[in-house]
Amino acid sequence: MSKVFVPENYHSQLNLIETEVAIKMIKDYFERRLSEELRLTRVSAPLFLLKNTGLNDDLNGTERPVAFNSYELNNDDEIEIIHSLAKWKRDALYRYGFEAHTGLYTDMNAIRRDETIDNLHSMYVDQWDWELVIKPEDRTVDFFKQTVKKIYKALLDLDFLMIRHYPKLDKGLLPEKIFFITTQELEDVYPDLTPKERERAITKAKKAVCLMKIGDTLKSGIKHDGRAPDYDDWTLNGDILVYHPILDDAFELSSMGVRVDAKALAEQLKKAHAEERTELPYHQNVLNNVYPLSIGGGIGQSRLCMFFLKKAHIGEVQASLWDEDTMRICEENDIHLL
Repeated sequence: MSKVFVPENYHSQLNLIETEVAIKMIKDYFERRLSEELRLTRVSAPLFLLKNTGLNDDLNGTERPVAFNSYELNNDDEIEIIHSLAKWKRDALYRYGFEAHTGLYTDMNAIRRDETIDNLHSMYVDQWDWELVIKPEDRTVDFFKQTVKKIYKALLDLDFLMIRHYPKLDKGLLPEKIFFITTQELEDVYPDLTPKERERAITKAKKAVCLMKIGDTLKSGIKHDGRAPDYDDWTLNGDILVYHPILDDAFELSSMGVRVDAKALAEQLKKAHAEERTELPYHQNVLNNVYPLSIGGGIGQSRLCMFFLKKAHIGEVQASLWDEDTMRICEENDIHLL
């Protein structure tokens, strides 16, 4: 059952055609600025992968991928629609032979059948997936923060572009600097709030936040949020969160992190009780130092458009499928689904 929140007195500032034109402008501009800031080359990406490679993203470890078989391949080989390209990208860095401090980005389109559908989530996911080769000495919090700041600079430039082209959208949305805080520090500040309530509180106060070190257990005995144990290093990752005034809530634009090396992978698989994955080709390549060290992440394309166009529902900036209740509520409240 989907959940739709309708903001009081909501009205989209752009009609359907204006929205589609703005979506194209946002995607073209930000893609170019992202590639410039991080020295990335665009590459082609798959829609599906063989299950037994271990290259599909397990997300929180509970989501079921859409799977099928092909008569042209071995019928025993299960094929999965990707959740994201978090692991595939690192394999691609190796196969393409990228050098240190260069990397790739791609348009990622995925299906997430178990996603809870609401204002921010649909079964269809579109994002820029990117990955950058780094050196051993780059596996630090400082390097992670520097990379976040480069992405944030591209976001600031986009914010300024929107002010110039769409004055009807009013003032810009982002502060000059992004605020960094770890999940443990956030729990210390707001011990009586749930993780999602903490995110809302800190983004409402700071407007743009990089929430770091996601995946491990906090002092309270809980995790701030789930993270797969085999791509991000839980001590060197983070989410870029902004405050969405229309929804009055935290709004995730990006999830990213320094990727696991052999040591971090072994430790995190043990914590996640997932040691059996060590036999998969991807995991063997990490454990045996075949793959280059890297940092990478995903930046939601529809999320970016929804935020900068001040939309109330992600269906206003992407074409997906919705249940009858969602379509009825949106139609009654001037929320125009594409």
